[in-house]
Amino acid sequence: PGVDMRWGALEGYTEAAAELAPHAWKAGAQTQLLRRQLEAMPDGGLFVMVIPDNPFRCPPGPYERASLVAHYLQQHKPRSKILLLDAKNNFSKKELFLPAWKALYGDRIEWVSLAQDGQVVRVDAWALEVETAFGARHKADVLNVIPPQKAGLIAERAGVLDASGWAPVRGEDFASQRVAGVHVLGDAALAGPIPKSGFAANNQGKVVAAAIAAELSGQAAPTAWYANTCYSLLAPGYGISVAGVYHAQQGRLVDLPHSVGVSPLAAPPEHRAAEARHGAAWYAAISADIWER
Repeated sequence: PGVDMRWGALEGYTEAAAELAPHAWKAGAQTQLLRRQLEAMPDGGLFVMVIPDNPFRCPPGPYERASLVAHYLQQHKPRSKILLLDAKNNFSKKELFLPAWKALYGDRIEWVSLAQDGQVVRVDAWALEVETAFGARHKADVLNVIPPQKAGLIAERAGVLDASGWAPVRGEDFASQRVAGVHVLGDAALAGPIPKSGFAANNQGKVVAAAIAAELSGQAAPTAWYANTCYSLLAPGYGISVAGVYHAQQGRLVDLPHSVGVSPLAAPPEHRAAEARHGAAWYAAISADIWER
């Protein structure tokens, strides 16, 4: 089912507002709009991104986007800056992103955490202005608002959501906890620590297909193990990653002890370059797995 935006969760941020301050969290018209706005932004302009609290699609996605935008600005609009207003104090691979931004882009990217008054509560898309919880106002030349999210409309219509807006599932086979005979995969599912990532969704599909096949043939369900890998590209030839393995325990997924790993903090340039290559190879492999087989 994927995700939908929680329109109105941020005061003033509606579907109409997204035509002026795009979220670009669903590919297509929104991402094209954000690109056109960046291309039209004057040199010396300010790009402001609003980042929601967890959970949402692709936890490192906002910070990957900030890296991509910073690289573009460095090449084409060198006097421009990026302001990240975050509703969290921590994010995926923060200890790797922050020093890398400093090394790659100097002071171009400023990240403001929840504790530093980074939580946006009101959006004026027509003025390209946002207001934080403590009343600070920030005006942008390009405003990218990533709002709080929920499971997609088809999941809502199927009746599989709880009050959180997500679909609680059994970790063993991602069977809905609310509607019998339904399995919910990917970003829409609520299943413990496994992130809402493309790798995770692909992996879940295979595990759940095996569980359903076993049930239909009267066999015992296979032991469910799930994995996630996420590569982030911070600049051409500069990659970082995180990986984890998960298993079901009393209906919920839990981290397999000592299975979660991230790129080393003090890695040499050749290591970062290798991870960038690994990320490109992963993308080619998963694309072939999904669409070409």
